Amino acid sequence: MSTAISTLGGVGLFLLGMTVMTDGLKALAGSALRTVLAKAAATPLHGSFWGAIVTLLVQSSSATTMTTIGLVSAGLLTFQQGLGLVFGANVGTTGTGWLVALIGVRVSLTAAALPMIFVGALTKLLARGRISGMGAALAGFGLVLFGLTTLQQGMGGLAERLHPADLPAVLGSPEAGWWSGLFGVLVLVVVGLVMTALMQSSTAAVAVTLSAYFAGAVGLDQACALIIGQNIGTATSSALAAIGASTTAKRLAIAYVLFKLISAVIALALFPVVIPLLVRASSTVDGVTLLALYHTAYNVVGVVVLLPLINWFTRLVERILPERGSPLTRCLDPSALETPIVAVEAVRRTIARALVTVCSSIEAALAGRAEPIRLGKDTASVQDAADALRQAQIFLSDVTGPPESDDEQQRLTSTLHALDHASRLTEMANSGINFGSVSGGPEDIRAGELCAEAMRSAAAIARGVAAPARADGSPQVTASHGDVMAGPRAVSTDEAMPELERCATQLGEMLRTHRSATLGAVANGTLTADAALVRVETVRSLEALSRHAWRSAAHLVGRG
Repeated sequence: MSTAISTLGGVGLFLLGMTVMTDGLKALAGSALRTVLAKAAATPLHGSFWGAIVTLLVQSSSATTMTTIGLVSAGLLTFQQGLGLVFGANVGTTGTGWLVALIGVRVSLTAAALPMIFVGALTKLLARGRISGMGAALAGFGLVLFGLTTLQQGMGGLAERLHPADLPAVLGSPEAGWWSGLFGVLVLVVVGLVMTALMQSSTAAVAVTLSAYFAGAVGLDQACALIIGQNIGTATSSALAAIGASTTAKRLAIAYVLFKLISAVIALALFPVVIPLLVRASSTVDGVTLLALYHTAYNVVGVVVLLPLINWFTRLVERILPERGSPLTRCLDPSALETPIVAVEAVRRTIARALVTVCSSIEAALAGRAEPIRLGKDTASVQDAADALRQAQIFLSDVTGPPESDDEQQRLTSTLHALDHASRLTEMANSGINFGSVSGGPEDIRAGELCAEAMRSAAAIARGVAAPARADGSPQVTASHGDVMAGPRAVSTDEAMPELERCATQLGEMLRTHRSATLGAVANGTLTADAALVRVETVRSLEALSRHAWRSAAHLVGRG
């Protein structure tokens, strides 16, 4: 009974310590976690490297994965860039195994752990902000060390009752035949998977396996089979978390599960070759260190195999789970709400997509082509844009916590201005403007041309905002037939903004002279009163449309 209590208590303390330490490290990192991941994922290779580093520092692949989901959902990263970060997180999470191998199973750390817990808890309670996060990280680390010591004591008692001979023999063992060895591997893989599923932490399951091997309860080959199952088991928590989540979260969960399964297949295929090498190496290298190395190499090999195939892998995941829902609101992922600045970026891209839809619709109406706007395989109307903007407003109201810096506060303010002007633009576009009257006279025709030019410029600017960033930080806009979001941008934002401002300003000046001239035409009998008032109202509407498009686009690019 005491053995079971020590083992379960050690696992519980380890899990609690990991949770407290991760929360503290995340609070200590603040928005830097989001900034580093967004800038580091320029390419899948860079993303894998920095995903591993960040996961190693915050000691949580879940933190990296959830932040990545928010960044991809908000449009700050492409799905392929997000995959690179997720691949790297799988490697970074093996760092805790090295902590267990090099420190945790060798010495009693109670004398060092208890003061850490006291100092860290005191700092957590008395301080605020990042200092409080530092205290939580220290207290959590102390709990991890204390949990490892307790786990070590429990495994010592377990080793008196459990021997490697009591477990199935596996491939590579001298006493195991091919079929019996394969059966043994599969049994232990399932055991490892169940351990991780129950603990909801592959790190804790691997810590138990390393401690059991150090105590002599399992053999080196059997521990390797358990580690394979424990790595697969990590995917169960991701799969459960994706139930009811957004499409982006589900896609990354599918990618995570496929990564684990492919890595496991590779590890099982190489099992008969690798295990004899590890057994021979154990005569000169400590076996616990070899297990930590195997755990890391297992995930590194999976990354090395899949990175060159990431384009194919991305298409496979997208084919398994195609995008659903409105093309305008795909950025409004609930996972982005946890980080205010990411939520703001998601709203900005939603505004930009709505602005493209409305401006393109107005331009088409001025040219006599009233038709829905095509976004990839989907279509969107002005009414869809209005609905998207209302959802963006609700989404922004659900953001948790204020922005952390003055720049982020300014970003939020600009986004609200852009949302307000885009909503006004959409409301006017839905109000039934008589675009047919713009052909009534030279000034009316010129007003229509200026408004059409303004709409083209505003749409070009909005496309740049809505597009994911390239490796160098510039907007990534690729041509795609029939896709107005990826449509050709003849001019850059620096060229489009002055053009947009010029058109809006000229329309404002024209409105004053046009009104006097048009109403004067009624007195000399050139126009009827009804026709004159319709023309005046139409030009007034064109001026207002251009002004709202200009102000919304300007605030989106920070020039409001």
